[in-house]
Amino acid sequence: MQSRHFVLGAAVLLAQLIPFSTRAAEPLTLEQAVAMSLSASPELRSTALNVAIAEGARLQAGLRPNPELSLLREGASSTSGRTDTYQLSQPIELGGKRGARIKLADQDQALARGEAGVAAAELRANVTAAYLEALTAQEHVALARESLSLAGKATNAAGRRVAAGKISPLEHKRSGVAEAVARLELSQALADAALARRRLAACWGGTQPEERPLVAPEINLTAIPSLPELQARLEQSPQMQRARMQIAREEAQVNLTRTERIPDLTLTLGKKKDSMTNASQTVVGVSIPLPLLNRGQGNLLSALRRADKARTDAEVAYLKATQALADAHQRALISQEQIDSMRREILPAAQSAFDAAVMGFELGKFGFIDVLDAQRTLFQSRAQYLSALSARYRALADLERFVAVKTD
Repeated sequence: MQSRHFVLGAAVLLAQLIPFSTRAAEPLTLEQAVAMSLSASPELRSTALNVAIAEGARLQAGLRPNPELSLLREGASSTSGRTDTYQLSQPIELGGKRGARIKLADQDQALARGEAGVAAAELRANVTAAYLEALTAQEHVALARESLSLAGKATNAAGRRVAAGKISPLEHKRSGVAEAVARLELSQALADAALARRRLAACWGGTQPEERPLVAPEINLTAIPSLPELQARLEQSPQMQRARMQIAREEAQVNLTRTERIPDLTLTLGKKKDSMTNASQTVVGVSIPLPLLNRGQGNLLSALRRADKARTDAEVAYLKATQALADAHQRALISQEQIDSMRREILPAAQSAFDAAVMGFELGKFGFIDVLDAQRTLFQSRAQYLSALSARYRALADLERFVAVKTD
């Protein structure tokens, strides 16, 4: 399966993929990288804490108001007619405030879980992109190693022919320059691979580059779902679920704001005692605010507008997601066409031309410049193949941000 994913000449490339000391190490698969990130990512832990915070708010929302105990003393001393009044007051919420508050807290909980779902989907896509980027960089290293190896062989062959007097020493110098360029390309490829591996390790909180070898995921590159099929799944994406949860949350806020316009009732029960006569009286009272000036009309207007904004934001999110899906799908199709074309025509032709140039050079039919041109064409074709493969992988990762792409 892996031979379908990388450049032709897989036997040579896989043999050169990693140093012998690293080759014995257990490889890291894409599934393992995703699992590690989901379990150890600091960003995901942060979103999980938001869910816990919402749980605390839900607990608080269900609590009723506390009673109030008060003491009122009139007069300085008992000889001058001092009275003491003890009273207990209990606010009573009217209009369904507690139920509306609980519903809002439930929606906040659901929204926090929705945010966690979006964060997990984004993390999964980011890990996939980082893994595939590191995998492509690993293949570039293998390609650069092979290029350097062939350049060294060509330099040795040119040296032997110069010693035999069959070609000019200039050809040997050219081969040395080509080998030096190949060595620089390998150095750059190793540096790029180290950076890609560091970015991959950062997905699960690592600070050092990932050292284990990477393997191609077992996916069928040609199985790209149609765009209408992907768009049909978009409504169930974490992003759209979060947008719907945001609308439900703002509607619950509107309902709570409406109930808050209804004034609460406060019942008071107490006892008043006169110190001179030692007589006691029962105190019973009822109080309720009069909503004459402040009826919460501004808060209600703001809540209604926030609900409207949530609906508009959901439309914007859907349009952006639809455009992102179409863009990623188009890039996937284009890169797949490039991959198929290079596998079918360009890479075999470049390999054949290179083999013929090497054989002709050894037989004295071609000059070394012909070998260099054929080698340059071959490795440029292989590099273009890796670029197309990387673009195909990135498009898949972008699709996975919104919908699950089943390609196995």
